[in-house]
Amino acid sequence: MSDDIDDSSAPLIEHLAELRTRLIVSVAAFLVGMILCFVVAEPILKFLLLPIENTMRSLGNPNPTMIYTAPQEYFFTLIRVSVVGALIVAFPVIAHQLWRFVAPGLYRQERNAFLPFLIASPVLFLLGAAFAHFVVVPLAMQFFLGFSDAASLLAAMVVDGVSDLRDTGIDVVFQGKVNESLDISLKMIVAFGLCFQLPVLLTLMGKAGLVSAEGLAGMRKYAVVGILVLAAIVTPPDVVTQVILFVVVFGLYEVSIWLVRGVERKRTKRMREEGLLDEDEEL
Repeated sequence: MSDDIDDSSAPLIEHLAELRTRLIVSVAAFLVGMILCFVVAEPILKFLLLPIENTMRSLGNPNPTMIYTAPQEYFFTLIRVSVVGALIVAFPVIAHQLWRFVAPGLYRQERNAFLPFLIASPVLFLLGAAFAHFVVVPLAMQFFLGFSDAASLLAAMVVDGVSDLRDTGIDVVFQGKVNESLDISLKMIVAFGLCFQLPVLLTLMGKAGLVSAEGLAGMRKYAVVGILVLAAIVTPPDVVTQVILFVVVFGLYEVSIWLVRGVERKRTKRMREEGLLDEDEEL
């Protein structure tokens, strides 16, 4: 009896040892990526703050500056940039280790089905991040900073109409903190990167039989409401930005329906070839 237990525990110990090795390699890749990104953290930070810099220049500030109010604040801001950069840089290694750990337990057909999604996921995340950085964040900054300028202009017009108040009041100017401005950019980038994973998620669920194209199409009206709520939460109170997010995510939802329908066609064709379905029978 004890021999049977020892024999059955051996594969488990081997899997745990392999998992430990994969985790060590992944963590080492992350740490190396973090060190490399920290070396160039300042250029990365300037790139991430480029939308707010361009917005400030367009609003008449030829020399935009940002501040930090604690001695350690700028250092930890660079650490945050390094962590995000390390996740991106080390992702191919982490994904490869995940694949090497999972692939031996999959059939060849399952490996062929899973591998494209492992490749598509980071590509779609980068597309979503780029869309957020180059389109959404500039619109959000234009709204927030433009709103401040518009409010100041309106206040000046009111004061000019009342001579007694002409020399009173306080000038309200923008002195951006580098960590808070970076926080807005990173939240947008991560949010849109995750939203662009929708086709991957729904298609995988379609392959697993958890969702169907007909079911997704029938849930379209509820998806519209959910996407509108998501747009209101993720984006700033700017109608243009919210509409852009809604159009993009709803478009991804429609693409997901098309992809799931393609998965169902392939499954039906395969089952007919195997004799599990008649020619006139649907899945």
